[in-house]
Amino acid sequence: MLIIGERINSSRKAIAQAVASADRAFIQREARIQEEAGADYIDVNTGVFPQEEADRLKWVIETVQGVTSLPLCLDSPDARVIAAVLPLVNSPPMINSITLEPQSLESILPLVVQYKARVIGLCQGQGQLAQSVPAKVELAGRLVETVTAAGVPLGDLYLDPLVFPLASNIQSGVNVLQAISRIMKDYPGVHTICGLTNISYGLPNRKLINRTFLTAAMVSGMDSAILDPTDRDLFRVLKTAIMVMGGDEFCMNYIKAYRQGRL
Repeated sequence: MLIIGERINSSRKAIAQAVASADRAFIQREARIQEEAGADYIDVNTGVFPQEEADRLKWVIETVQGVTSLPLCLDSPDARVIAAVLPLVNSPPMINSITLEPQSLESILPLVVQYKARVIGLCQGQGQLAQSVPAKVELAGRLVETVTAAGVPLGDLYLDPLVFPLASNIQSGVNVLQAISRIMKDYPGVHTICGLTNISYGLPNRKLINRTFLTAAMVSGMDSAILDPTDRDLFRVLKTAIMVMGGDEFCMNYIKAYRQGRL
């Protein structure tokens, strides 16, 4: 299960304040605790500074890379921002994200190819956000065809079937689970991913919902997620689910986490 640590996102008030005040120690602490919690990538986002997004993101990248060698997930829909910061990363990054909208394909896809980056592909077309299972699967197939035709290996594509809040669409979770299952079956070698916390937006006890949905999504075949790796209860569920699903030989990772006091 590939984990992208979501905490360094300027939509969080504390992160926005730290970026605005150039609080290097705060940002570096956020990077370190996510690495220690088991993140594989660190997501970096400065989208709340639209006029200064590139400069702010450059600073965040430099700051994060000062304390961790984990690869970064560059989180911006603006190709100009992505192009400005790509030369600064120390290892091949993940780009979050690309869609089937012509502007996205024309501006971001060439960068993915040039820098040999992994990329998150949203099941989203021109004026179309995939809600139903058929729509999610159909757009996923078009993304696979388009991205691989450009020269991106299938294994570098992470398809996001779009998770919408249950509070606004009670079928959202079921639709995503069914779409993940179909996508992983139809396109062996591709990955599926989601922004986990979207599912619980607007509801009480969000962490319980997130944990439950993560387990269901993993059973459906999802093999990566954007989440908070420092959420102790979520970590317990994640490690246990991997073991129960047969992905932890001799249960060694589970036992190790128990001995470390993390379960």
